[in-house]
Amino acid sequence: MESLDLFGLIHQYGAVGYTASIIVFIALGYLGVPFVLWAIAILAVLYGLAVPMTAIYVVAAVLAIFVIKPIRQILVSKPLMGLMKNFIPSISDTERTALEAGVVWAEQELFSGKPNFKKLINEPYPELTDEEKNFIDNTTDELCEAIDEWKVWKERGLSDEVMKMIKEKGFLGMIIPKEHGGLNFSASAHGEVIAKLSSRSLTAGITVMVPNSLGPAELLNHYGTEDQKKKYLPRLASGEEVPCFGLTEPTAGSDAGSITSYGVLFKGDDGRLKIKLQWNKRWITLAAISTIIGLAFRLRDPENLLGQGEDLGITCALIPSKTPGVVIGRRHDPLGVPFYNCPTQGHDVVVDAEEAIIGGVKNAGNGWTMLMESLGAGRGISLPSQSVGGLKLVTRVTSAHASVRKQFGLPIGKFEGVEEPLARIVGANYYIDAMRQYTFGALNRGIAPPVITAMCKYYSTEAYRKAVNDGMDIVGGAGISLGPRNVIAQGYIAAPIGITVEGANILTRTLIIFGQGALRAHPYAFKEVDAIGKKDAKAFDDAFWGHIGHITRNKMRSFVLSVTRARFAMTPVGGPLKRYYQKLAWASASFAIMSDMAMGLLGGKLKVKEKITGRFADILAWMYIGTSVLRRWEAEGRRKEDLPLVHYSMQEVFKNIQQGFDGIFSNFDVPVIGWFFKYPIKCWSRLNRIDSDLSDKLSHKVADMILNDQDVRDRLTHGIYLPLDNKEEALGRLENAYKLAKQTEGLVKKVKKAQRAKKLEKAPILKVLDEAVKQNVLTQQEADLVKEAETAILDTIQVDDFSEEQYVANKVI
Repeated sequence: MESLDLFGLIHQYGAVGYTASIIVFIALGYLGVPFVLWAIAILAVLYGLAVPMTAIYVVAAVLAIFVIKPIRQILVSKPLMGLMKNFIPSISDTERTALEAGVVWAEQELFSGKPNFKKLINEPYPELTDEEKNFIDNTTDELCEAIDEWKVWKERGLSDEVMKMIKEKGFLGMIIPKEHGGLNFSASAHGEVIAKLSSRSLTAGITVMVPNSLGPAELLNHYGTEDQKKKYLPRLASGEEVPCFGLTEPTAGSDAGSITSYGVLFKGDDGRLKIKLQWNKRWITLAAISTIIGLAFRLRDPENLLGQGEDLGITCALIPSKTPGVVIGRRHDPLGVPFYNCPTQGHDVVVDAEEAIIGGVKNAGNGWTMLMESLGAGRGISLPSQSVGGLKLVTRVTSAHASVRKQFGLPIGKFEGVEEPLARIVGANYYIDAMRQYTFGALNRGIAPPVITAMCKYYSTEAYRKAVNDGMDIVGGAGISLGPRNVIAQGYIAAPIGITVEGANILTRTLIIFGQGALRAHPYAFKEVDAIGKKDAKAFDDAFWGHIGHITRNKMRSFVLSVTRARFAMTPVGGPLKRYYQKLAWASASFAIMSDMAMGLLGGKLKVKEKITGRFADILAWMYIGTSVLRRWEAEGRRKEDLPLVHYSMQEVFKNIQQGFDGIFSNFDVPVIGWFFKYPIKCWSRLNRIDSDLSDKLSHKVADMILNDQDVRDRLTHGIYLPLDNKEEALGRLENAYKLAKQTEGLVKKVKKAQRAKKLEKAPILKVLDEAVKQNVLTQQEADLVKEAETAILDTIQVDDFSEEQYVANKVI
């Protein structure tokens, strides 16, 4: 009765009473209380405001319909389900397979509007075993040392010796279990090998990457029969078999489900089921040198031999390359990067069905499921690791170059115009590797969330493309002059390849990350669509009313967090990063309610509103990147010296989140209320921004760290191949010059000070060293060190040139 007396008192105070009632409802919505408590609260408020009892009884009767589930299902949910069937877009079989493949993970928390950050920042962080470390630090270094990347570039491929080492050392069997002769590496170790190889040679990195990603080994591991595993896996692990996987075709690229290659089931003279295959594939890595082809094709059964109808669907099979009718040997030229990327055709290729279909005849037609489940893991390892290897290499090269290259008497790293792109490179290095490592933590445990891995693929390859452009700007003429002295130009040339493969980035951003994420990660959306498709009124009732509660809670949370700027949001940690958790909570609530509004108001049209879905994808992905950065700082022991990197990364996170919301509000073209988002909401969002301007002071700190703190340089570039002891190597030569430049900075300042005081003539430093010793500006030992440094620097900044014969021959002479 005390609560009713309270409402009676509220009624006596008029406007105060109504205001208090509103606050009560906001609190209920914010807390996400069950609907029955809403009903009680509504009746209590009506009673407290002295509403006539007759009216209260009527309201109570209406509320009872919604509170009592069996009544609600019959009177409300079932008719509503029938109505919504006309507005909800149907899901094709291929879409359903993609949606049901893999699992959801951290993205579900971010999509919820109320993420559990305590859970997210306590997710296991990846660690390498001693065996894995040894392979990465020693075996992989040996392979890198054996590769002359300029020779690979000019002679259009890896040498026979390098290919032999790749096979014999087990690089092609990283994902194959030990019982079948493989290394059975974790996702982390697999990724670190790819990152290191890619920092040395893109061709070698790709050659090793592909057999360990989507292909015969991965498919056999998960779906092969025991006979198939025993036959192929040991030979794949040893390199006796070189695999490729044929998926893409002239008319089926990103839309892989539209492949036209086909096979026809028939019964052979021996009574066994056979398949006659026809295919035309392109962009198939390693096809020209493959001995076994993993093939995706549509399987037909015109005689209904399996009793499942004529069109069995996409099927995956293993086809030995020497089978009559198989055509391999030709190559594409992917921007001059000389890895094998090839077409392949098959004309009337006949194989035994049970032996060829991965998993046997029982897996006929299950190929699309197999592909979707397998692609999720590989997409989070290979290209993100290749990108991180490239980011770390660009970080190392540009920081050294900016320290040794001088203009106007100063190292170019001293100029703010160079600091800015250098800070962008370092920031991307930090937050993209944070995302990769955080994702490895899931993949190592067998959790393969396809939406998360799609984010990793897209944002890592895009970050590398931007960073290598910045890197080319910093190194200038040294970057555009190809030759053995140039270690980043080939990565610059190759950047679009990573953007294009394993799902073109445009498709990945606009359709997969949010398109699939909206249904997979949303707590209720897919359940509703699935229930409608199955005509399951009970399941629809649970999902729909759960969804209504979800919307109510997030609407209130978004409002409260926006008005208060999330200052009072609970966080799992205090300290310097607390504010970032609060802002991510704010972003998540706003993202969740806007996602529901977009799905509800745009319905099936949202599928083709790719500019809108792309912006939603950006917000979701940058929330994930931000979470990864915060987890990295925790995992690495909360290093205070890394706070500038964390601050820089999180400001980049919120800048992109703000841009995403601005774009959505400006283009939320829905009837009636569209103007509300375009004007009042957009105006409020721009006045009450979630981001803050990146200060010049912060970018200076980040650039200064990578230029002058060797510990930071080593940590941020750990895992790439560094030939520090080989001054004949371009990177070894550059690192030596950088080291000497840092050692002699103080000595060079002494000489310049003496020149300003007119103790020494104004001339290049090498010309005044003898006089500097005579004038006691430097000791002889110091002068010798400066001479060594200046000589090394002068050598380092040279670029390659060629005779006409060498240039025209286009090979190493």
